[in-house]
This record gives sequence, C-alpha cells and structure tokens, in this order.
Amino acid sequence: MESAAVERLADAGSEVELPAGQVIIEPGQQGLGLFVIRAGTVQIDAHWGVRELGPGAVFGGRALRAPHGERTARVHAKTDVRLVAVDRATVERLCADDPTVAGCLELD
Repeated sequence: MESAAVERLADAGSEVELPAGQVIIEPGQQGLGLFVIRAGTVQIDAHWGVRELGPGAVFGGRALRAPHGERTARVHAKTDVRLVAVDRATVERLCADDPTVAGCLELD
C-alpha cells in the first residue's frame, strides 16, 4: 500500500504499545479492525506459513473481508511494538473515500 494511504489509516486510529511475546490476534476472534505497525516486529502464523512484518506494514484486514469476520491467523509481537489500531467502521469509511486506502484489505 502507498505510504500516504498507510498514514491516513494510522492518523485515524489509536496508538497502543505492547511487549514482545504479547498475542495480538488469535484465529477465530472477531475482526474488529486492523493494525498499522509504527515500531517493532510482529509475527503472523497462519495456515499458509509464517511471516514477519515491521514498521509501515498493515495487518488484520483479511478478517474484514471474511464472510463472518473471523480472524484466520495468530499474530504476536516478536519485539516490543507500537501499533495503531483502526476500527472496522473507520476502515470502511476510509476505504470508501479513497481507493488507495482500500488497498489495505488486499494485504496479509
């Protein structure tokens, strides 16, 4: 996603800091929004494999596209992280207003 679109998402959310090892998402949880990584690294463990993401990456959008909105992967903080949480309603509004932000749902 373009960095300007990531910034629009980040500007619309709430910042949270989590310690290394903290579980952020569990499979089966309801997807209430997505996350933008400001600092640190997260690890995604999914049926398709393991992936690490760092600053500027967006994760959690897949559940917003799923029929029942359920999370499909486990995500934990590999290092201390600073994230911006963006709720579903805000994501939907931003995606409707700006096609470049809609790309957030194509990630993860």
